[in-house]
Amino acid sequence: MRQALRYSIGVAALALAGCGVQVHNQTPSQLQANPDIGMYPISASVKAGALVSQPIYLFQVGGGHKVPLQSNATGTHWQTMYPVRCKSSFPVQYLAVWRVQGMATRQKLFPAQPVEIKLLQPPLTKEAIISTAGAPKRGAWEGAVNYVFATAENTTITGAKIEPVSNSRADVLAAKAIRVVSTFPVPASCDTPTGVELASRLRKAEANLVITTDSKQVPTWTTKVTFAPGTVGE
Repeated sequence: MRQALRYSIGVAALALAGCGVQVHNQTPSQLQANPDIGMYPISASVKAGALVSQPIYLFQVGGGHKVPLQSNATGTHWQTMYPVRCKSSFPVQYLAVWRVQGMATRQKLFPAQPVEIKLLQPPLTKEAIISTAGAPKRGAWEGAVNYVFATAENTTITGAKIEPVSNSRADVLAAKAIRVVSTFPVPASCDTPTGVELASRLRKAEANLVITTDSKQVPTWTTKVTFAPGTVGE
């Protein structure tokens, strides 16, 4: 009797397994934010039971959007590009829809709770050249260093200062010739270049511009700034 019961349970379990679909998220837990296209690759692997009829449908439903994924020829790997802008993360959760032997329709969410994918702020401006061609205005050459923030609707540049690129006397004097013109705080909208204005009393000078922001990902950033009449080396 017990053997028969165990056998029946085993058969039922196999039947249920054959009727099901398993989905495993393969999207990396972190991606670098892409302010140019604002699209990110998400992917998953799918394993279907023997009684599952084709086609299977798979959607990304995390974040309130229902975006279909496309499968490879074997139906084991699925992917799509998911639109996200001005956010530091987005949720991934898949809705699988399938039929059992062409009859009963079933659906299920994978995983049970959405997985949060972190978006990393791309590196800000590392080096900038400000042209000193032509005559200075009010005794100085002026220009801006632009920054683009991609992981928040709004970011604030809270301050900036000039530091020499080294402790050498020449670099210290060059840094003293450069000053920050902008008034802070400076608001920066997502994906929009926002400038910090500088001025130099010397036609040729370089220094480090150190900014501070309210961004958790880039609370501070250093940009090497060169004032020159043309390209560096001329």
